[in-house]
Amino acid sequence: MKNFRPQSRPKKSTLIIGRKAVLEAIQSGKALERIYLQNTVGGKEITEITNLAFAKKIPTNKVPIDKLNGFNVGPHEGCVALISLIQYQDLQEVISYVVEKGEVPLFLILDGITDIRNIGGIARTAFCTGVNAIIIPDKGVGMLNEDAVLTSAGALEKLPVCRVNSLMKAIDELHLNGIKVLASEMTAEKKVFEMDFTEPAAIIMGSEEKGIYPALLKVTDEQFKIPMIGEFESLNVSVATGMILYEAMKQRQFANSKI
Repeated sequence: MKNFRPQSRPKKSTLIIGRKAVLEAIQSGKALERIYLQNTVGGKEITEITNLAFAKKIPTNKVPIDKLNGFNVGPHEGCVALISLIQYQDLQEVISYVVEKGEVPLFLILDGITDIRNIGGIARTAFCTGVNAIIIPDKGVGMLNEDAVLTSAGALEKLPVCRVNSLMKAIDELHLNGIKVLASEMTAEKKVFEMDFTEPAAIIMGSEEKGIYPALLKVTDEQFKIPMIGEFESLNVSVATGMILYEAMKQRQFANSKI
């Protein structure tokens, strides 16, 4: 069994406590990473918070009271919100911006990656290799907290991040914009250096434990693998992402040098 380093408790300065305060934060447009609601509470304010959060694509988690008490913030009325360190971007707006600049889109999709150190390392490499944006789901991914930003060396604050409520819908949106969706899959026949990364592309990376969700794999345009000489179960996802992105950057720089 793997030993995971426990995530540190959020600083009190990054938390919004109580129903009224959280409701006002949502209404004012404050960037929120996540809202925690006690699973036994209800009422008009809770309903309003839930509806507004859904409209503004802010993830909400129903949790036991012990989770909220664990923030050690005093009376919370069954509602605590975590302030986001990231200003999330709309996917279509980012795609349009990239195309209008005359660039060939290159996006990175993270599916089920929960280790924030891996996410930080991936973001750092993505920024250095010309990725236009990282796409993450609103659930099933590590929170982009202070530890993630620190591990990314600030790249998460510079690189656009698009948080979506469905990766399937995000893939549909990419396809509608003429962007191929490619998957890193260790059972694929094609090798990473046999791929054409000079075309508009989005690359999906899955977790080391579960890989890419099967339904997502079915809607990809192509799949590829990183060949290995030594027999091993898998590469670290951050390392694997780095190998793929540098191959993509190499191909794109070579293509530009020929123009």
